[in-house]
Order: sequence, then C-alpha cells, then structure tokens
Amino acid sequence: MFMANGLRLPDLSISGFRGIDELHMPRLGRVTLLAGRNGIGKTTVLDAVRVFAAGGRASALAKMLWDREELFAWDEEDGERVLVPDLRALFYNREASRTAYIVIGSRGCNDQLTIKPDAPSGMQLDFFDESVEDTHTQTLRVEYGAKPSWFYVQPEPAYQAPVTTRRRAQQTLPEQDEPPPVIECISLGPGMLGNDDLERLWDNVVLTPDEDRAVAALKLVFGDAVERVAVVGDEATFPRRRRRRAVVLLRGQRRPISLRSLGDGALRLFGVALALANSRGGFLLIDEAENGIHYSLQPDFWNMVIRTAHENDVQVLATTHSSDCLKGFAKAASEFREAEGLLIRLSRQYGDLRAVEYPESELAIAAEQGIEVR
Repeated sequence: MFMANGLRLPDLSISGFRGIDELHMPRLGRVTLLAGRNGIGKTTVLDAVRVFAAGGRASALAKMLWDREELFAWDEEDGERVLVPDLRALFYNREASRTAYIVIGSRGCNDQLTIKPDAPSGMQLDFFDESVEDTHTQTLRVEYGAKPSWFYVQPEPAYQAPVTTRRRAQQTLPEQDEPPPVIECISLGPGMLGNDDLERLWDNVVLTPDEDRAVAALKLVFGDAVERVAVVGDEATFPRRRRRRAVVLLRGQRRPISLRSLGDGALRLFGVALALANSRGGFLLIDEAENGIHYSLQPDFWNMVIRTAHENDVQVLATTHSSDCLKGFAKAASEFREAEGLLIRLSRQYGDLRAVEYPESELAIAAEQGIEVR
C-alpha cells in the first residue's frame, strides 16, 4: 500500500456505506479528532476505516454487523434456525440494489476498496429480492486498488443462544485473486477493555519500552505512587480455566490491587497506551475518546496519544462529544508540532454530509470559540 506523508490514509473518501451517502475528507492527520452532533456519522467513519484496514474480508464485515446486531434468522428444513449477518445493512439506507456499491479509501493514493452485491456466473443470488428474508446466498464482490484484485465474501452464520445454529454448506466460488494485506487496526469502543483484550495487548509489550509507556499512562492519574503493573492469573473454579487480570502495586501498599478498582480513567488510559503499542504501522480507532477521563487530564492524555502515535507510526482517528476533550486535544497538538493533529467537524448542509477541517493553527481558536460537538 502506498503511503503519503507517512500516513496509510492521507485523505479519506466514503461512498454508499451505511449512513453515509458521500463524504470526502481532503486531509487526515497523524491524529484526527472527529466532532459533531449525535447520529451525524462519526462512528460510521471509524467503521469504514475498520473495513478498509481488513481489506473487506468476510470476518471483519461479519464482526461489525454482529457488534451492531444487524442479523436475520430463518427456519431451515430440519427445523433449526440460522442467524446470518445481514449484508444489506452495509449499504447506504440498507439498499443493496444491483447498482449499489461502497467505496472506502484514499483518492490521492488510488488505495480504494470497492464492495458491491454480485455473484459468480451461474451462482444463485437472491440478494435483491426484498420478499425473501432468508437471503443466505448473499454474496459480495470486493475489489481493491488501481488494478483491482477481487474476491467474493460469504460471511458464516453468527452464533447466539437461544437460537441454535449449524454451519451451512458453502457454494463453491470460482478461483479468485488474493485479498489485499491486512493493516493492523485496533478499535476501542465507548466502553472499557475487557480482561481478555487487556491480557492479549499486555502480553505483546511485556519487557519492551512500550511496557514503560503503559505504566507511565497510569502515572498521569496517580503520579509516582504507581510502582509496578502486571497481569496475573487466578485459579477459577468456574469456568474451569485460568483467569488473568491486570493488577497495580501502589507505593505503601503491601499487596497489588485490581486495575479496575482504580476507576474507569485509569483503565481507559492504560488501555489506550497498550493499543498504541499494539497498532504499530496501522490504525488506532477510539470512539468517544473522552470516556472515563477527567477534564483536567485531557491535555496530558492527548499529549501521550500524539507523541506515541508519532513514535510508533500509528494513525489515530477518534471521536468526541466533549468540549473539554476538544480543548485538551488543541493544547496537546499545538505543543507537539512533529505530528499533525487535525480536528474535523462533521455537519449536514442541505442534507449533504460535510467535513470542516481545523488545522493545528486554528485549533486553539476553534476550541475557545466552541464548535458543535453534540
């Protein structure tokens, strides 16, 4: 993949994807903060980058639809019910017509991912029959790049009790090109990281300089009172497996205490630091970046994000609903000029979604005057 200005996505265009008909952001920064009112499309932009980074693979599409609970079910001949990600939900206004298509990527680099309803010659496709709810033959053609490689995707069924499911026999697809390489991409939602994710991210940084950075993130809250951090195992009787959790040793304490007992702010800072360490050369997506972090810590939080993104070659896209988050971002971006911090406000004008850019030179003014963040 071509990289301009050291960024995987120096600009971003999205067409026909979920709630976005057309959107073009002529420039992205090393760290880009998206603001705008609820429901405007900020989270959809992050979803689009996730799909782009995964090269449109079935697993990424299915996981996104599963996370959004966009599924449908039908009764099979043997009486079982099957849940399947509803691929129609990927398209603008859920209209997967024969002319529908999705484009995500950079105009300037010709790095664009195209997804459209299609099927190999001779393969049954009931994607477009609105009277058919059990569209288990939904198939997408995915193309990438100026000379596109292409392949078809058919997501496997999703599994969720109490609906019982079984694996369907897949129709044979013709010989296809190899999908594009996957770009490392970590997505942090509005909620806090679970123990399984913390364990996985921590194991990748133990005994590296990134371990020190993660500990330093906790010191933004507790200062030098933080002495050591570890992820330890506890014997659990149910389920019968070893459960691991993050613990922190504070000065003056005889025994370490659970990281979660220190509050959402500590968990959020620690999680973001670990995610930055694990997304080298790729993307980190943070939805509602302000969650759990006190307004007084926002400048320090963004200073950590911008500096580490620069050092680890990570491109960060984040969303916010908070004016305090915006002010903290503006302060940190103005103090660290080596990595570009960019604010983009999404708004609608005459029904069209627009992106208004605030570069570093205008960030402080925008933050002080106030812009629409909700």
